[in-house]
Amino acid sequence: MKLQIVGCYSATPRKSTQTTAQVLYIKGEIFLIDCGEGTQMKLRELGVSFSKIKHIFISHLHGDHCFGLIGLISTFRLLGREKELHIYGPKGIEEMITLQLKLANSWTNYSLVFHELSSKKSELIFENKNIKVSTVPLKHRVYTNGFLFEEKEGLRKINKEAIKNYSIEKCDFLNLQNGKDIELSNGEILANDKVTFSPEPPKKYAFCSDTIYNEEIVPIIKNANLLYHESTFLNEHLELAKKTFHSTAGQAGKIAKLANVKQLLLGHYSTRYKHNENFKIEAKKEFENTILSEDGLKINIE
Repeated sequence: MKLQIVGCYSATPRKSTQTTAQVLYIKGEIFLIDCGEGTQMKLRELGVSFSKIKHIFISHLHGDHCFGLIGLISTFRLLGREKELHIYGPKGIEEMITLQLKLANSWTNYSLVFHELSSKKSELIFENKNIKVSTVPLKHRVYTNGFLFEEKEGLRKINKEAIKNYSIEKCDFLNLQNGKDIELSNGEILANDKVTFSPEPPKKYAFCSDTIYNEEIVPIIKNANLLYHESTFLNEHLELAKKTFHSTAGQAGKIAKLANVKQLLLGHYSTRYKHNENFKIEAKKEFENTILSEDGLKINIE
């Protein structure tokens, strides 16, 4: 599981700062998370394959999280895309996108599949044999969700040395990988754990977009390998954070500690601050294993 930060700043796009967007690489899938203005230009700069993006998750309908979406959809059309595109976001996102396409007479020649969200409780919104994605209900000025991306447990690994001691049919290797005991040609039952290793522990990534401090999300994101939590302000502007329904770096650190995550990633910085390092200093007072988002940053989620 790998994460690439496309943009990590709040509100206003600037020459040197990109609004929110992330690319998550997980089990052969590429998921785009949020799509602030200018996202497609940054994706090109980072070398992200447009054709491999099949699912886009939008946390809420504020511009710095979704104004790049219509441009990306339009570019997909110009590039001759044929694969359907799935878009997960708040109720109203279909109307917002289709109205622009209608007025521009620029309907796509590929299918747009909208999955509109309205539940205030966590719900499963995507699942295949390797991955599942659930919402993380957040508290912002408009309806907002974070997203929890979870790997499913993989196949067991064959112990190549141990397997040499037995005569095993090729057809039984998959059974071993699936955790089953097998019967050998002599009638002996071979216990699975004698010739296999446990699979890699499944990983979890929690993306928590714009939100006021909210401990209700803790049970949902518990033990995540990586938590991205907005940190628009520093504690010196706590009242402004409350007023605008945002969080401080210190509050992000508290959530990470309560949720027992392995690592905290800060982002959505207000550009009022000159030095992002102060966000890290503040959060580390609550949660030591804290890192800063940077536009273009790549992270291996361990």
